[in-house]
Amino acid sequence: MEQIELNFTLPVAPESSSTATPEESKLDLAFARYHEKNPSVYRKLVVLAAKLCARGHRRLGIGMLFEVLRWEHRMATVGGDGFKLNNNYRSRYARMIMKAEPALDGMFELRVLDDEREVAA
Repeated sequence: MEQIELNFTLPVAPESSSTATPEESKLDLAFARYHEKNPSVYRKLVVLAAKLCARGHRRLGIGMLFEVLRWEHRMATVGGDGFKLNNNYRSRYARMIMKAEPALDGMFELRVLDDEREVAA
């Protein structure tokens, strides 16, 4: 089995820009704002993905990782603090992780985004 070298220190979340270009969708802008306010979500997703990758998994579902984060957060807190993970951000996180983390490139199956479909047409 091929060994993949992974760095298990918490990664630094990639910088995002809240300055919109005409091509960016409202969802992209909302995701950028969320990511800037919640960089730990990115780091936690990367750690979860890296751990599975180290155990030999070559394909992952970002939805599964989202549900693990929700579970861990609920188990670690008492009461509701308003922690929310918007399912609409799943594909953005998957793309960000694969772009910024070379060891995890290709781990998530991606579909064409609606705004990419419009540009191609």
